[in-house]
Amino acid sequence: MTAVVLGASPDSKPNIVLIYADDLGYGDLGIYGHHTIKTPHLDQLAREGVRLTNYYAPSPLCSPSRAGLMTGRTPFRSGIRSWIPAGTPVQLEATEVTLATLLRDVGYQTFLGGKWHLNAGLDMAEQTQPGDHGFDEWMALHAFPIPHNRNPTNFYKNGEPLGEVEGFTAQIVVDESIAWLEGLGQDSATAPPFFMYLAMIEPHSTHANPDDFNALYADLTRGVPEPIVNGLPRPPAELLEARGPGEYYANITYMDAQIGRFLAALDNQGLRDSTLVIFASDNGPVTTVWRNWWEVNLYGSTGGLRGRKGDLWEGGIREPAFFRWPGVIAPGTTSDAIVNGYDLLPTLAAIGGFEVPDDRPIDGEDFSAVLRGEPFARAQPLYWEFDDAEGFHYALRDGAWKLLADEELSRTELYNLDRDPYEVLNLATQEAEVLGAMLAQLRDYAASVAKDPLLPEWEQSNREGLD
Repeated sequence: MTAVVLGASPDSKPNIVLIYADDLGYGDLGIYGHHTIKTPHLDQLAREGVRLTNYYAPSPLCSPSRAGLMTGRTPFRSGIRSWIPAGTPVQLEATEVTLATLLRDVGYQTFLGGKWHLNAGLDMAEQTQPGDHGFDEWMALHAFPIPHNRNPTNFYKNGEPLGEVEGFTAQIVVDESIAWLEGLGQDSATAPPFFMYLAMIEPHSTHANPDDFNALYADLTRGVPEPIVNGLPRPPAELLEARGPGEYYANITYMDAQIGRFLAALDNQGLRDSTLVIFASDNGPVTTVWRNWWEVNLYGSTGGLRGRKGDLWEGGIREPAFFRWPGVIAPGTTSDAIVNGYDLLPTLAAIGGFEVPDDRPIDGEDFSAVLRGEPFARAQPLYWEFDDAEGFHYALRDGAWKLLADEELSRTELYNLDRDPYEVLNLATQEAEVLGAMLAQLRDYAASVAKDPLLPEWEQSNREGLD
């Protein structure tokens, strides 16, 4: 079989594969220090490139995180404040310009496989769908699989419902991704490059895994693994008994195996050297601090960072992330550069050759220097808005300093993350000058977001800004 080479000439743009996990914690991979979970393929991918230790998600929850990733804008600018339930008016509006659209417009072939969750339903013709936001082809589900990871019934392909699809979600997404890749049918070094967004379903609740993967962690599971059904009323009490971490660990290992299968397909097509592969997670994990019944039996690790999914503490927003690009990124390297998922759009603009939109505020910054092993310094702080479970609404990181504040700015906490990465010692009283300067930055940033020119009408009433 002749190897397929897409965009491999020295002066060509690289292919780009963006793999985005769902609810994977900073400490949930072997290479980030997990003591038990086996993730050999992702660990190897990280070793083949640069691993980031200060990568942040745009939000501690799924839909806003994905909005920031796609637009290069902090998600409250697009009105996406939280996860998007079915049947609501919330969506990524047509006025937003996505990474996929920008890459497609400069000649990239584009594909989405996995989770979309940037509207209120893939069956809602009145709302924007992945095809409206730059994806030539797509196979996705709205938020989470129904009834669970095995034989899901809610995948759509290019707008058409697929009904029940046999298999497990990680395998289904990778099957479709490999099929799309092979279907490009290109055999020329000058063929158009491609952008693939593999939005994995795992390890979001609830879990169903192949028996052989559950067996890997059987000694950590009490009773027989039985998946809780999504989208139904509260299940029987016996299903909500904590069964131990085995099923959660198996779910991540199964995702790792399927990503490994996809990476092998890239190699088989002769695409390793011409492809930039990016891996990250959308937000922090559900730890054993369970807050909802559907979270029982999730055992995510933040690597010791404070908080969890839904928090503006580090555990809710700091994520594993790594990049592989042979010949450009030095293998086996790490970087402590402070970057955010919304930085990917301007970074990929520098790599993929498109212009960053100049008709709207863009919060992301180009950190392609990091990939070349060069210094990178941010021009502005990282910014978050989110109504978290701890009563905070804002977070700001500027260098070593991180500010947390409620919406009225009456409760503030200040941490030096270089000295205190676990956010133990609140320095708001001792460092009044730093606090004052960061509050001024926060007020200016919040006012900009509140007055964003693209704020949807359905959201304007919620954003009145700060006086």
